[in-house]
Amino acid sequence: MPMLRLITIVAFMIFPFVADAAKSDAVVATVNGSKITKDELDEAYRQRLLFVNDKPARKEDVLNELINRRLGISRARKNKLDEDPTVRYKMEDIMYHAQISKDLEPKLKKISVTDDDVKKYYEDNPEYRTAHILFRVRAQPDDVEVEEALKKAIEVYNTLKKNPGKFAELANKFSQSSTAPSGGDMGFQPAIRLAPEYFEAIKGKANEYISPPVRTQFGYHIIKILAKKDFKSVNMPLYKKIVYDKKRDSVLAKYFDDLRKGANISVEDKLIK
Repeated sequence: MPMLRLITIVAFMIFPFVADAAKSDAVVATVNGSKITKDELDEAYRQRLLFVNDKPARKEDVLNELINRRLGISRARKNKLDEDPTVRYKMEDIMYHAQISKDLEPKLKKISVTDDDVKKYYEDNPEYRTAHILFRVRAQPDDVEVEEALKKAIEVYNTLKKNPGKFAELANKFSQSSTAPSGGDMGFQPAIRLAPEYFEAIKGKANEYISPPVRTQFGYHIIKILAKKDFKSVNMPLYKKIVYDKKRDSVLAKYFDDLRKGANISVEDKLIK
C-alpha cells in the first residue's frame, strides 16, 4: 500500500473526530461500529462535485468510498499501523503543519506588501549582474586544499589588479564554474539567490568593481560587477513575493520564540559537533 494512503488511513485513526464529526446525528451507514452520518456524506458529495469533473458524481458511489475508507481504517487499527515508526513520524509532521496553520493563518492573511515595501527592500538589496572566477573547495576540505585554492585566487586577483580588462579571459581559463565559458557571467540575480558572503562583497559597489577573493560554501570567488538593475526594471511580482516571504518568516520566528519561552528545552552541545 502506498505510504500516502497509509498516512491518510492513520490520520483517521489518530484523529477519529475527523471521520465522525458532523452536525447531524442521522446515520446513513455503520462500518465496524464507525458511523457515517448524512452530513458527512453530503459534504463528501459536495467536495466531489467541486473537484471531479470527468464524470457525474453519484451519492451511492461517494458512500461506497466512505465505506471503503472506514474498512481500511478498521483494518489498519487491527494491525496497529498507528504504532509503525514511519507512519507515526509522518503523522507528527501532519500535526506540526496543521497546528502552525491553525495558529498562524489569521496573522498570515493580514500580511500585505505595498510597492513602497518593495522599493525599501530593493534599496538595501539591489539586483546586480555579476561575473565570477571560482576556485572550488569541497564541503569539508582540509587545510591544504583551502590554502591552495586561496593561493590561486590571490594570484589571479593580483593579475586583475594590473589588467582588469582580462577578467573574462581569466574566468574562461581558471574558473571552476559552469559560467567559465561565458567569462564567468552569471547574469542578473536577486540577492536571495546569491550566497550571503557573495552579495555582501559587492553590495554598494559601483559597476566594474572587482572584489578580492571571497569565501563561500563553494570556494573562493573573485567577483566583478557588470551592471546594476534600476528599480523600474525589476520583476515586481518576484520582489513582492520575496518581501512577503520575509514578513512571513518574521511571523514564524516570533511564533517559535514564544513557544520556546514556555518550553523546557535542553541541548547537549558537545554531541552536536
